[in-house]
Amino acid sequence: MTLHVRNDWPAAVEVLNEQGTSDIVLLCEHASNHIPAEYQRLGLAPRDLDRHIAWDIGAAELTRRLSAHLDAPAFLSGYSRLLIDLNRPLGTPGSIPVHSEDTEIPGNGGLDAAERARRAEVMFAPFHDSVSAHLDRRTATRRSTLIVTIHSFTPVFLGVSRPWHAGVLYDSAEVLARDILSRLSLDAVLVVAANEPYLISRDEDYAVPIHGDDRGIPAVLIEIRQDLLSNEAGIEEWAGRLAAALPTRERESPSL
Repeated sequence: MTLHVRNDWPAAVEVLNEQGTSDIVLLCEHASNHIPAEYQRLGLAPRDLDRHIAWDIGAAELTRRLSAHLDAPAFLSGYSRLLIDLNRPLGTPGSIPVHSEDTEIPGNGGLDAAERARRAEVMFAPFHDSVSAHLDRRTATRRSTLIVTIHSFTPVFLGVSRPWHAGVLYDSAEVLARDILSRLSLDAVLVVAANEPYLISRDEDYAVPIHGDDRGIPAVLIEIRQDLLSNEAGIEEWAGRLAAALPTRERESPSL
């Protein structure tokens, strides 16, 4: 499932359907596993770049299809989170990880301030500046806005199985999150939960607190288990399922 990129230094953000009519703005901060050749895969084996440590498997294609289903703007990352994680505050341990899950990242050890600043300038800032500018324009024109970030998680983490098919993570936007969960829960086969398999934390998350909560925009992070996004059929199934679960102008929860 390797992502092939023609340009060794692609744009830091891929913007889809920016003029879309949906109230929902989609973000996918872990869309790409691309690492420019000069970084020599950060000392990792080629197979490691196909793992969850390098990107959220299936999340990019799910975001693209959901954007089409909803007619929603979408912002997708252009670089692997191993270089710099777009959903971690700059300067935190998870921003440029030295370890990810059970794997050491040799190329991230002992980085000087100049290299950290370079990655922030080239990969982190352009993505979030693009998102911020889009949200500013929506605010200026009084457009209703909800933020939904799309992620995927491993079925097993450090030897522990995860039973959930999906989770909806939130901090301030409990009403939005519970509304989405209630629709997903209509399918009795699904195991879905609030704030699983992770929690939103201002110390360890960026998009929801900064683009959402700080602006007063309802924002949630949706996690889908990766084995459910392993093929075209699964991705299309979840795109349709999320499109039906997310609020629309015709189908909003009363408090939104």
